[in-house]
Order: sequence, then C-alpha cells, then structure tokens
Amino acid sequence: MSRLRIFGAICVAASLGLGLLASVTAPPAAAAPLVWGACDPIHGASKETQCATIRVPRDYANPGGPTIAITVSRLPARDQANKRGVLFGNPGGPGGDAIGLFTALAPPAALRDNWDLIAVQPRGLLGATPVECGLDTSLEAVLSYGKSIRDRCEKQAPGYTRTLTTEATARDIEETRKALGVNKVSLYGLSYGTFLMSTYATLFPDRTDRLVLDSSMNPDWVWNDVIAEQTPHYKARVNAMMAWIAQHDNVYHLGSTPLAVYTKWSDRVTREAGVPPSLAGPPAQVGDVPPGIKAFARQYIDGVNLTAKARAQAANLIATLLVPNGLQAKSVLYSLTRQAAPDRNSWPYVAALTAGLRKPQTPPKTYEKILANGQNLQSLILCNENQVAPQPALTPAALYANLVVADLFSGAGLLYQSGLACAGAPPVTRPVKVANKGLAVQPLQIDSVDDPQTPYGGALVMQRAMRSHLITVGGGDHGQFGRKNKPLDDAIVEYLSTGTTGLRSAPQAPIVTPLLPPQGARTAAGVQGSWS
Repeated sequence: MSRLRIFGAICVAASLGLGLLASVTAPPAAAAPLVWGACDPIHGASKETQCATIRVPRDYANPGGPTIAITVSRLPARDQANKRGVLFGNPGGPGGDAIGLFTALAPPAALRDNWDLIAVQPRGLLGATPVECGLDTSLEAVLSYGKSIRDRCEKQAPGYTRTLTTEATARDIEETRKALGVNKVSLYGLSYGTFLMSTYATLFPDRTDRLVLDSSMNPDWVWNDVIAEQTPHYKARVNAMMAWIAQHDNVYHLGSTPLAVYTKWSDRVTREAGVPPSLAGPPAQVGDVPPGIKAFARQYIDGVNLTAKARAQAANLIATLLVPNGLQAKSVLYSLTRQAAPDRNSWPYVAALTAGLRKPQTPPKTYEKILANGQNLQSLILCNENQVAPQPALTPAALYANLVVADLFSGAGLLYQSGLACAGAPPVTRPVKVANKGLAVQPLQIDSVDDPQTPYGGALVMQRAMRSHLITVGGGDHGQFGRKNKPLDDAIVEYLSTGTTGLRSAPQAPIVTPLLPPQGARTAAGVQGSWS
C-alpha cells in the first residue's frame, strides 16, 4: 500500500455560495404518502425495520427545481394503541449511515413499545442520492484534498455538492415530518447528530417536541478544529485502554501495568507494520522498574516518562526511513486501537488481538463502498461549512504526519487545522448558529467526562447554546444511549415521556462484550462514523 493510499486511510480514521439558504421559500406542504417495505441489507437494519423513499428538493433555495430521493427507515412502536410519539434519530459522522441506527442502539423496551423510531438517511449517502466521487491518490490530490474531492463529486452530479450541508439535511428531516403527517417530532442526535438535530430545533422550534443530545460536539469548532481537538483525548483514552487490559492480566497475560501491556501491543504492531508505532506508551509505574535498580525507582520512572514521546517518535521515524514499505498505518491492530478507544465494548477485542487469542475479522464486501461514500460526504460537508481559519504554519507537520509516518492519531487533525484538508474548496454556506429559540421543552444532554470524540469541555458550549439539562456520565465512552446503562436509559425514557428528569449524573455503562469475544465477532468501534 503506497503512502498516498495510506493518506486516504488516515482521513477515514479521523476519526467530519455564502448565504445559500438565507432566504428560503418553503417547498409545498403536500407530500405523497410513504410506502413502506423492506430495507436494503447494506444498511444492516433489523427485519422489523421498514424503509420508504421520499423526494425532497435538491436545493432548498430553489424548491421548484430538481428533486433527490432520500431513504427513511421506521421501527414502528410495538404498542401502536398507546403510542406516545415519533422519535427521529441520527448516528453522527458526518457520514454515518442512519438507516440501521435503532438496530445498532438496541433501545430499551419502554422506548421500543411506545415510539415510532425514524431515521432519515443523510443526503449524499448510499440510499439517499449518493455522491459518486471516484478515487485519486496523486500527490496533487493530496495537496488540494478538499478541491480534489469536490471536483470529482461535482463532475458526476453538477450542482449537487454545494447542497450537502447540515442545514439541508435538517430540512430533509422536516420534509419527512410533513410526509408522516405529524405535528411535532422528538429528536435524538449522537455526536455530529447533536449538531444536526440542534440545527433542526433552531430552524423549527415549533415542530420540535423533545430533544436528546448524546455526546455533544462543540459548534464553535466547525470544522477545522474539531478533529484536532480530539487528538490528546484519544491518546489519553488509549492509555486508559491499556490500564483496563492490565487489570485483566489473568485473561490476556499481557502484563499487569499499562506500560507492560503497551510494550506487548507495540511489539505486535511492529510485526504487522514493519515499524514501531509513533504513539508513546502510558506513564511508567513502580511495577515497570527492573528488579536490579529498585533503589532508583523514582529516577527511572521520571526518566522513562520524560523521554517516552521523543523515543517513540524517533524509533518510528528511523524505522520508517530504513525499512522498505514499513509504515505503521499498515498495522490492523494500530488502526483498530484508535477506532476502539471511545468504546469500551471494543476493548476486549483489541486485547484479544494483541494477545494473539483472536484473529482480525474480515470486513464485509460492502465495507469499502460504505466507507468511501461516507468519507467523501464527510469531506464535502466539513469543507462546505468550515468557519475556522486555517493555520498554514502547521502544513509541514501535517505533511510529515500524513505522508511520512502515517500517524493515525495526529494526522487528520493536522490536515484540517493546517487548511490542507479543504485547500481549494472554500465554504459555500454558513452553518446555522444553533440556539434554543423558545423550545417548549428543555433539551436533554448527555456527555461523558473523558469522551475523546466529543471532549467534555466542548460539549459544555453546546449546553449553553441549547440551554440543556445535562447528565454527566462517568468514564469516556462515546455515545451513551443503548448501552444497557439502566439508570441512564430510564432517565431518557422519563424525559421523552414527561419532558423532564431529575438525574444529573450516572456511572459509566457496563462492558457487555465477553472478555474473549467469539472468533469473528464484530467490534463496535467506528459505528458512529469517521470522526464522531
């Protein structure tokens, strides 16, 4: 795999004219009734999930112009006679497939019984007039990454790419509400979905009933800063993963300290990639001190910790330069470790791979198609809406991280902060400034203190904008709903039922994955999309 192809993998691992919609005329309210049937299996929705197609304006600034087809999924309430309402959901991304959202979340019985669960596939994704962009791994495409993607996508569907925005997707949700014939809808957004659903609530406060924001993003980071802000939190979260694995040394036999586990992990990454990872290990502890120098334990620990980052980066660079085709991003374990960091249900899978107790799963044949489509849409939205000025001084660091050492932890963040990710693709619209404009019911917001994808400090900005009731969850999992965390799930159902809940804090959810996942079991890592 070439470095330019690896560059594309780094972007996937990252983990998202002006005033186009400023004077929008609402499209006609009349809509054809939805015809429900089976969903395309590519979306992974349950057999109980139904799908229909709705046509919406391609460009809401020209409501009488061309239309596009959008897939809508529905998981009907099991108790239709006592149905409480309709809940729309979005899994994040940008670029996350929404059709199977409520299959993946496994909502609690009370929610499943009393709400129709609806998901509108974001425009541009498979099943929603997908963008088709092709692939270009030339150096020129790397140096003008955003322009390259925009031009390739635009060539296939002239005029379409500029309509791929958060606001347009929110308006697609409104068209679906009309087609369903309901007066108000409740909303659930995860990660980027919190921005999308807050945008809907800002545009249509009179049509918004309850609003649940799960793992909220900072709207002030849209978009050049959002991935870079994740970088230190992801690194800290990997340290927490290593500590968890060390606590289960009786299962994995990888060492009883985080650094000991990291050493075994680094060895396996090196075997897979040909070079050691540039990611530094967790801080050394007393248990890491060699027996012969216990008298100098403090000096040893301080020295190891002080030089850990420099040693890891130097070892990686030297090996990358000397080992033919050696590149850390070629390691499946290295890539999966980053993906798994925000989800403790994926940590047993990483531990089992590190210990050689399980083999990497083989992705479904459709995985590459879904991934490429989602990544292209993410790039288009992030560049179409970007409001954060680039920092060109970071360009050398961005090129080094992406093209020289293939750093999956720092590469994507530097790519956007430097401005390379949207080079030649200036914004085409200004995102809606989300705010609580007189919502009848106070939004509910749920965030965990150590979430690496939507850092807690940034989530508080969303809380202030939407004036939300905040539930703080322990730990650092990304996405709190549907994790079999009973106190939290009960509070969400209470809020959807009554419009309020008194819960303000909750412990982290239990890990429900077996410590030794079955061979071939699918990890939950990366379910929410590329960055969020």
